[in-house]
Amino acid sequence: MTTTTESPRWFKSSYSNNGGNCIEVAADLAATRGTVPVRDSKNPSGPVLDLPAGAFAAFVAGVKDGALGTA
Repeated sequence: MTTTTESPRWFKSSYSNNGGNCIEVAADLAATRGTVPVRDSKNPSGPVLDLPAGAFAAFVAGVKDGALGTA
């Protein structure tokens, strides 16, 4: 049995230069784990939300299409 340990490679959008109110994602785990971890960039040791890769992709597509409105 082979055990692999993968560490998430966290990144945030280049558009997030807004005083720290942003999230970080680790999309590098989508292919192997089927999830996209998401966390608050201000609290990197805090909780992580593991989103199904398909749901995260649909969310990003909705944002790009403007389907989620603006705030």
